[in-house]
Amino acid sequence: MCGIIGYLGSHEAAPFLVEALKRLEYRGYDSAGIATVHDGALDRRRAVGKLVNLSDLLVHDPLPGKSGIGHTRWATHGEPSTRNAHPHRAGHVAVVHNGIIENFRQLRAELCELGAEIQTETDTETIALMVDHYVQQGDSPRAAVERILDRLEGAFALAFLFEDEEDLIIAARKGSPLAIGHGYGENYVGSDAIALAPLTDRITYLEEGDMAIVTRTSVEIRDSEGQLANREMHEIQKDRARVDKGGYKHFMAKEIAEQPQVISEAVGHYFGSSGHEIRLPSDQLDFTGLDRVVLVACGTAYYACLTAKYWIERLAGLPVEVDVASEFRYREPPIGENTLALFVSQSGETADTLAALRYCRDKARRIVAVVNVPESSIARESDVALPILAGTEIGVASTKAFSCQLTVLLTVAMEAARQRGRLSEERQADIVAALRGLPARINLALDFEEVTERVAHELAEARDVLFLGRGQMYPLALEGALKMKEISYIHAEAYASGELKHGPIALIDPNVPVVVMAPRDALFDKTVSNMQEVMARGGKVLLISDRKGIETAGDGIWRSVEMPEVDTLLAPILYAIPAQQLAYHTAVAKGTDVDQPRNLAKSVTVE
Repeated sequence: MCGIIGYLGSHEAAPFLVEALKRLEYRGYDSAGIATVHDGALDRRRAVGKLVNLSDLLVHDPLPGKSGIGHTRWATHGEPSTRNAHPHRAGHVAVVHNGIIENFRQLRAELCELGAEIQTETDTETIALMVDHYVQQGDSPRAAVERILDRLEGAFALAFLFEDEEDLIIAARKGSPLAIGHGYGENYVGSDAIALAPLTDRITYLEEGDMAIVTRTSVEIRDSEGQLANREMHEIQKDRARVDKGGYKHFMAKEIAEQPQVISEAVGHYFGSSGHEIRLPSDQLDFTGLDRVVLVACGTAYYACLTAKYWIERLAGLPVEVDVASEFRYREPPIGENTLALFVSQSGETADTLAALRYCRDKARRIVAVVNVPESSIARESDVALPILAGTEIGVASTKAFSCQLTVLLTVAMEAARQRGRLSEERQADIVAALRGLPARINLALDFEEVTERVAHELAEARDVLFLGRGQMYPLALEGALKMKEISYIHAEAYASGELKHGPIALIDPNVPVVVMAPRDALFDKTVSNMQEVMARGGKVLLISDRKGIETAGDGIWRSVEMPEVDTLLAPILYAIPAQQLAYHTAVAKGTDVDQPRNLAKSVTVE
């Protein structure tokens, strides 16, 4: 979601700010802007739409200054417009903001009584107006920010710039991520390491409630109690911050193609280069005395958790409950002392998932995070953080992060089964061997891209698409439908194949393609029966299966995509490939914005 950048240095700020904002485009946005201080004067430029519009504006109307802040906005309060775009300014102060201020209406009412002129529909404007009001009352910039922070309710990451203060940015966070970048005679503020990577490789992540006073030569961080805080400095790994497309047309295409490599790295991390020993911190992950496991996530990560439910219950015999984070936190479920709570998030900053984690703190026996960013809030606030090692993922529609999440969750299921005496050494060796061979099978699946591309051009003509799957392939069907919706804007729904007769079959007609995810497993014959029901009603079936599965299914199939054979336990990871490719090529055929689909954001840091 929204991106923040701040710069204090010896060079013109505008080019640095715009370049950093380009690296934050993946987060999703609908307007952008920057503000600078030059010769004591505060000024700003804002534009609706893509960053190129802001760049064009700056060519015709440059913005000088060697200190500045910038922002890409994803609209929450108020439509996308120049008026509502950040930075917001009131008198002596400009501010950029990620998050939602829940009590902004009360603050706005107070400002109206003070005679303030409200110019936007946003919650953020109230912050700028209040801080400017405090400054006009005689407060220093620092004191003014401290006063407003005490009054804000909700989630925020903030960066302030002040008139007549060319060597000052004040930053603060509560619920939304924010980092400080360290240079030599220069310092920076950014939403994440990707924004700051071109500027510095030294990062300090602000913690919950922190406020930072940033100048060109110093950074002072105060915690929520106002005490000096000594936050650790991290060095960015350059490969984690790379955002180039590597010759691909879209980031999503590149990230689909990277899956053999990243899964291989994850397998190597958790099983070593040889042998079949599981390398998890078993001293911190005790599954023997548990009553249940609770898995919590949002979006694609939620479907990874649904898949893991099948694995953990089947392998370890341990009851599993899966919840959408936004529902879990408000349902206030009972969490027993013998419950392990596991949270999955690509960014590690997903607001609802983080709130659910905090609900479980001091209730669950152990809190485990499966994340892609080891320095993220969810990772830091968990007892155990398991990295998925997917590398930077830029496309909004998750691909390689999903397959890496599945790989790590399968590893967790294996460890739970081993500790509970339900996984023999022979079966463990077989699964590990299958995991080591999985990248090669994914490469074979990627070789069928021409087939999925041809089918996708036909799917692009549909208004509705159904996805079906049984058992552990049901979550894959849900994920396939989500991918199709996200980037092609085609209405897609997924159902457990056995539920077809309980309503969804009414939707079947020759204009509704039905994608069936069906490896040749113990449930294959039942899935074929469901396919026959579809075809008997004129439905068009796209069957994704291995060669013998396609041959067994018989005549009447509209189209098929052949997958290599794989240990059935690993089928959800392998079959994610054609699901992703179908969505990708359908979106390309429709001409949609694949990497930055409308209305969506990569990292959802607000409710």
